[in-house]
Amino acid sequence: MDHEQKNEQVDEQIIDDIGNLVAEERALRDRSTDQRGLGPDEQARLRQLEIRLDQCWDLLRRRRAKAEFGEDPGTVRERPAEEVENYRS
Repeated sequence: MDHEQKNEQVDEQIIDDIGNLVAEERALRDRSTDQRGLGPDEQARLRQLEIRLDQCWDLLRRRRAKAEFGEDPGTVRERPAEEVENYRS
């Protein structure tokens, strides 16, 4: 497997992770409207999912930007949640 294929495989895994996180988030949100709210544990999990999704999207965007400009997307590392979340403030 060459370097480019490896990078594509990593991107596909990030996209799969995003899909799984979105499915879980959607299920929790559906449950919250069907049952009139979420318990504290479910609310905490929903917040964790939101943060993790932000991290995944951030990582994927930065990897794609590196590739677009001829740089190695394999050098991009996931940023801490605090750093990713503070961009929205």
